[in-house]
Amino acid sequence: MFAEFFHVNDADANMARIPDGVADEVAVYCADMLSTGFMGAEHGDIPIGGTVAVLAQGPVGLMCTAGARLRGAGLIIGIESVPSRQKLARVYGADEIVDFTKEDVVERVLELTGGQGVDTAIEALGSDGTFQTAVKITKPGGTVSNTGYFGEGEFVRIPRVEWGVGMADKTIATGLCPGGRLRMERLLQILAAKRLDPTLMTSHTFAFDEMERAFEVSDQKLDDVVKVLITF
Repeated sequence: MFAEFFHVNDADANMARIPDGVADEVAVYCADMLSTGFMGAEHGDIPIGGTVAVLAQGPVGLMCTAGARLRGAGLIIGIESVPSRQKLARVYGADEIVDFTKEDVVERVLELTGGQGVDTAIEALGSDGTFQTAVKITKPGGTVSNTGYFGEGEFVRIPRVEWGVGMADKTIATGLCPGGRLRMERLLQILAAKRLDPTLMTSHTFAFDEMERAFEVSDQKLDDVVKVLITF
């Protein structure tokens, strides 16, 4: 909430106490990035030792990568072109980085997986083309987990042949950022146990009265921004 005060309905179900030792600038990530990113990994039905590709390594994608590692993935492939985000992806668990500006994503992922494709592809951008790539690199019987927001266009297309003409048993899972007290308490426990440091994504910090500039930097992807923190 971008306000000094706000009312929370059904507070007992929707608010969680921040544990001692977890700073506010750490806990704030639970409200969206951690919950959405981890949802991507959870909905991806990742088997222990399984192969995972995370398409786009923005803040949500980075937390999808971290979630895949926590879920026990054996090989995590991060797909990203921005060097600073590639570096963070490796920190959060990516074993391999595929730069879509330099190589064919489908060919490279198939090469890394012995021609099989991944068990789980997580779409973290919200692009029709990226979604199609996710379907193409997922093995038969695998899962495409979508966290991206598709805000433009009339349709999101599924490539027919790579979908096994409808017979490849590829599951497409979608969801919205899970909330609620129990969910937040679990995420906060992960932070309290030091299993993850989301503040590595904080590339810019602004005061509350610099809100407009913060939104400008974030919206226009200025200054190699990853994630903006606004302090009160």
